[in-house]
Amino acid sequence: MIAAGCDVGSLTTKAVILNNTRIISHALIPSTFDPAKSAEEVMEKALSTAGLQMKDIGFCVGTGYGRERIPFVHKSVSEIACHARGAHWLLPSVRTVIDVGGQDCKATRLDEKGNIVRFFTNDKCASGTGRFLEVMAGILGLDLKELGDISVQARNPVTLAATCTVWAQAEVIMHLNNKTPKADLAAGINDAMAARIAILAKSAGLEKDVCMTGGVAKNTGVIEAMEKQLNVPIRRLRVDPQVIGALGAAIFAREKMGGG
Repeated sequence: MIAAGCDVGSLTTKAVILNNTRIISHALIPSTFDPAKSAEEVMEKALSTAGLQMKDIGFCVGTGYGRERIPFVHKSVSEIACHARGAHWLLPSVRTVIDVGGQDCKATRLDEKGNIVRFFTNDKCASGTGRFLEVMAGILGLDLKELGDISVQARNPVTLAATCTVWAQAEVIMHLNNKTPKADLAAGINDAMAARIAILAKSAGLEKDVCMTGGVAKNTGVIEAMEKQLNVPIRRLRVDPQVIGALGAAIFAREKMGGG
């Protein structure tokens, strides 16, 4: 039973292929301005890795902001539902899923069966999203992973007063001009990011176990800052957190084929 999921996000496009309950392939590429083309490219990459062709896929579910533009899917499901399903499949004890994507942030509370009880989302402002980190990393001349790695070297993390991405950008530039070490700035940026996400997570009614999905979950600095602010450990998933939406979509596809 071969099932697939495809997640077209604002910054990255992901695909996951399942053979029954086993992940046999996954792929991730930067999104282009053409969601259909991005979806076809990432699925071709995942199929090639698995040694399969599109005709071998029994059912495919699409998700993400570009889900309605994916030409080969049989059904579309919201990214909130897909991230929740993927996280619960990997970690059945999870009750709060925090998904930080390129242009939004969502906190979802689940019951013991993985059903969505409540969710909150921020899609009106770049602060607290992957875009915020991307802008700040660019100012420091770092990539997103380096932004997390270097922050552990901070001795005096700065406090960013601005809550707006544009004003925070100006604040970081001012600190750079004042020769503030990049490590201290990186720690301050991660702390600011974590504070905004924590507010949203608390709004959803934080309940253990907690996990993070999405690309920002790869930033160890943000994860550690959130653990301090929420005062709970954040469980790490055994699969790349950036493909959890595509994984959830593949699980929905498998269920459509009769898989439990």
